[in-house]
Amino acid sequence: MALADTERAVTNCSDPGSLFSEIIELNVGGQVYVTRHKTLVAVPDSLLWNMFSKKSPKELARDSKGRYFLDRDGFLFRYILDYLRDLNLVLPDFFPEKSRLQREADFFQLRDLAKRLSPRVSKDNSICEEISQSDTEEGAQQCGSSAGIETLRAMSVSGATCSPSLDSRKPGYITIGYRGSYTIGRDIQTDAKFRRVARITVCGKTALAKEVFGDTLNESRDPDRPPERYTSRYYLKYNFLEQAFDKLTEVGFHMVACSSTGTCAYTSNDPNEDKIWTSYTEYVFCRDQ
Repeated sequence: MALADTERAVTNCSDPGSLFSEIIELNVGGQVYVTRHKTLVAVPDSLLWNMFSKKSPKELARDSKGRYFLDRDGFLFRYILDYLRDLNLVLPDFFPEKSRLQREADFFQLRDLAKRLSPRVSKDNSICEEISQSDTEEGAQQCGSSAGIETLRAMSVSGATCSPSLDSRKPGYITIGYRGSYTIGRDIQTDAKFRRVARITVCGKTALAKEVFGDTLNESRDPDRPPERYTSRYYLKYNFLEQAFDKLTEVGFHMVACSSTGTCAYTSNDPNEDKIWTSYTEYVFCRDQ
């Protein structure tokens, strides 16, 4: 049995001289990732390389379940890990958090990745973003030229382009919802007692929701949703509907529909007691092309 345990421990190591196992679990800002040790040490002299090659497991912080803990952005770490796997960076179209990802790359001391994410400066000293293939094709359709795609590709090489940047506003819908409750006394003339809004939910494409609400969007309920997927599991970190409406208006959205439902319940079997009403309301916002 002792021999079998020894062999199992050796095969579970990334290399004979490493104190770390081959498979490593990470807790990054509350999001759990499972990867190989060789992936974390793929870039020499990076922060992760120093952590998992120069230090021992006992020196690193862990959570209550024994996973190595990093107090960083759990959503953006997926792109850091993707880069470490093959040293290549692929971002979704119209990625809205490029500057934040660059900050994460700087923190993890991934110099090449940070350089790729930094804005390019053209000859006239203006800042422009790198263009992905899908951005170029969409720009060609907007320009309306039969040879638009090839023309735009050639222009992007020289640094001049008419295609939309990563900050271009895409059309779409966002639905804002909230639940509320209020109490009406036995005397119908008395003022109703309203309770504050407990939570404002956001439904729509992940990329649009992040573009509008940024850091005020709480991601803890649906952290791994791709930018072009729809989700209804986001909610805001504040409880003021007007603040959400202002955010939407600032980036070109306008309200197109709203609906509300309500139910009534008694606090006791006595019909003379106060009535408690609960309601759910949704507001649909749209941004056109």
